[in-house]
Amino acid sequence: MSNFDYKEALKDIPHKPGVYQYWNDENVIIYIGKAKDLKNRVSSYFNKDVLSTNGKTKVLVSKIRKITFTIVDTEIDAWLLENSLIKKHQPRYNVLLKDDKTYPWLVIKNENFPRIFWTRRIIRDGSKYLGPYASISMMHTILDLIRETYPLRTCNLALTPQNIDAGKFKVCLEYQLGNCKGPCQKFQSEPDYQQNIEEIKDILNGKTGSVVRQLKEQMEQAAISLDFEAAHKLKRKFDLLDNYQSKSTVVNSSITDVDVFSIASEEKYAFVNFLKVMNGVITQTQTIELKKQLEETDEELLSLAISEFRTRYNSQSKEVIVPFEMNVDEDSKIKFTVPKLGEKKKLLDLSIKNVQFFKRGKIDQYEKLNPEVRTERLLTQMMKDLRLNQLPRHIECFDNSNFQGSFPISAVVVFRDAKPFKKDYRFFNVKTVEGPNDFATMEEAVFRRYRRMLDEQQELPQLIIIDGGKGQLSSSVKALKKLDIDKKVTIIGIAKRLEELYYPGDQYPMYLDKKSETLKIIQQLRDEAHRFGITAHRAKRNKSTLVTELDNIPGIGTTTSAKLLTYFKSVKRVREASEDMLMEVVNTKQAKAILEYFMQKKAPQV
Repeated sequence: MSNFDYKEALKDIPHKPGVYQYWNDENVIIYIGKAKDLKNRVSSYFNKDVLSTNGKTKVLVSKIRKITFTIVDTEIDAWLLENSLIKKHQPRYNVLLKDDKTYPWLVIKNENFPRIFWTRRIIRDGSKYLGPYASISMMHTILDLIRETYPLRTCNLALTPQNIDAGKFKVCLEYQLGNCKGPCQKFQSEPDYQQNIEEIKDILNGKTGSVVRQLKEQMEQAAISLDFEAAHKLKRKFDLLDNYQSKSTVVNSSITDVDVFSIASEEKYAFVNFLKVMNGVITQTQTIELKKQLEETDEELLSLAISEFRTRYNSQSKEVIVPFEMNVDEDSKIKFTVPKLGEKKKLLDLSIKNVQFFKRGKIDQYEKLNPEVRTERLLTQMMKDLRLNQLPRHIECFDNSNFQGSFPISAVVVFRDAKPFKKDYRFFNVKTVEGPNDFATMEEAVFRRYRRMLDEQQELPQLIIIDGGKGQLSSSVKALKKLDIDKKVTIIGIAKRLEELYYPGDQYPMYLDKKSETLKIIQQLRDEAHRFGITAHRAKRNKSTLVTELDNIPGIGTTTSAKLLTYFKSVKRVREASEDMLMEVVNTKQAKAILEYFMQKKAPQV
């Protein structure tokens, strides 16, 4: 806590919506925030519980030396003011808004016979600017569509009535090519030109329906008049616009002028997608990245992004579609909608799909450059999903294998930092269990594993996974209790049928999303334990079932038998081998024992 007397400062702060600023001892703004209730929001920063659990907030509070605030009428006004102040002052502890470069706009120039072109500079001369366009290729596509559909002038001549009447201009090559109708020589009237401009405005605002209908009517009229050349030109315009509309329309055109927002969060970053919809047509779309500074909630981040986007795109939409309820003024002029069904829900789903795709791409980029980032993210997600109190950097998984109750094997595999650590894999030949008893086998394996780790003073894993349901889990917990470590490690069981997770003492299992990365890691552990256990079990079974005649010879053990078979390839060749040949593999005593054994086998039985 700083030596700043926050209690005295709080006395002057009202219970009203507004924006607050925190200043440091150098009289620099270090944080700007907005609030529906200034007093409650600012007070929350100095709450002892918050300071004890949030390290970043504690650092921020320790640097505060002054608090100022601005009262506004509504929380919406607070959003806008907060956004502009953050851009102006760029406080150290505020969320960093990336992707804030200058975007291109389409401008309809304020002049006689207006030109339409793109620019990155906004000049306050009465011209109409549409955008900005986050996708430059999309902007050029729209501009090409306009120029192909409507012949417009591209020259910068001063086409005033006086200059045109005086005959100061001559038509250029664009007129000869059919790209301009020659208003400079009165070949096109200003009302006709202006009608084209109005239709273009409708197209840029997503209102293509009325333009298409007008073109269809004109096309039919031209056909009736047998003006087939005009009908053909109108048909071409109609097809272009109809194709543009079909590619852009995602919902019913009755949905007019709405903004759509969705958010996807990670531990350090959040991503927000924005869709601008006019008459069922998406006219703008963009996704930005937010870097978290003070563990902000999704609602705080989304409200900041809404303010940023609406300011950037100069949106005046009265309805905003969002993925969850926003805590805003009831008197707000903006209606916030959380759709559950219908066309608006389709729009929200589209936005969510876009933001998830953007997030996945960004995270893949980060993780390719910094593999440890992926590891930390996975472990953090596992800790959260599995309700652990520490990162599961060391995980062990147990599995049993047997063949109709014979040749039982227990295997344990080890993952460190979410990756297999094969050097520490182990398997256990069951010693104390008679017959097919999976529960007792698991108890023995777990007990032997961690008794040895304790004896050797090795570090215990943060997470133990048992391949099996409640029975195997209970047996494993019993083994941990014998060693008095059941409170020191987290142990869970995974059942194969529905991939449900069991915790000791819980009556009902826990289910993770089938696409969850946590579940995928657990499945990988389980499958690896199964693979390793089957491999060890098969080796044991083969070794036990391949009992040869050599095992009956006194002084010849299993290892020596294996050596002999490896060298001679069969028992028959061992039987036929001389003493010198046998001594290539065994010692003199063993060679004599082998020869004596086979000599007795040849002797006739009395």
